[in-house]
Amino acid sequence: MQNPFLPSFEHLPSTLPIFPLQDALVMPGAQLPLNIFEPRYLKMVQNSLATHHLIGMVQPASILKDETEDKDKVHSTGGAGRITFYNETDDGRIEIMLTGVCRFDIKQELPSRHGYRLVEPDWHRFAADYEFSELDESSNKPAFFATLDNYLQANNLEMNQDVLKQLPFAQVLNVLTTLLPLHHSDKQAIIETVTFSERFLLLSSTIEMMSSAGQSHLRH
Repeated sequence: MQNPFLPSFEHLPSTLPIFPLQDALVMPGAQLPLNIFEPRYLKMVQNSLATHHLIGMVQPASILKDETEDKDKVHSTGGAGRITFYNETDDGRIEIMLTGVCRFDIKQELPSRHGYRLVEPDWHRFAADYEFSELDESSNKPAFFATLDNYLQANNLEMNQDVLKQLPFAQVLNVLTTLLPLHHSDKQAIIETVTFSERFLLLSSTIEMMSSAGQSHLRH
């Protein structure tokens, strides 16, 4: 990781507060803005700033029609981000920016403190999240950006691809996974991939399919 303020893999914490939020995940090297207003999450941010500055973003598990399903259940894989921007507002909110550090699996949930949830994260499956420089070359890069351009046009989205093209290719995929309005199930599938090649194939096929769907909708 290039940012000297981000923790090394060996110094990632053994406990982590989590913020369950559908459609919101943060991948390594990407940035996720958040607007915090619930008292328990305001406390979570303050406590995080007093310790390791990290917050885990996880998506709630899909709620089925079975009313007996645990509505507090979350997916077992999420992404941890470091608070790299903090702003207090006059109306009692906190605006923060999370910069993605590393993904994690939830090993177990711990007793809650101050109303927000704590977990014991297992980082080991995602050690490669610290290896952007080793994943920067791909002969498929031009074709991928062509597919991305089709997707953006078909869905009436704008994005500065010139800036993206200056990033390591692995980070490009992480930024897009974080920022694109993908379905929550697609985001979850991508964040659970371990290798760069798996993530590349899954994201490529997802935006290609959504591009075709968007173009079909426009024709009708």
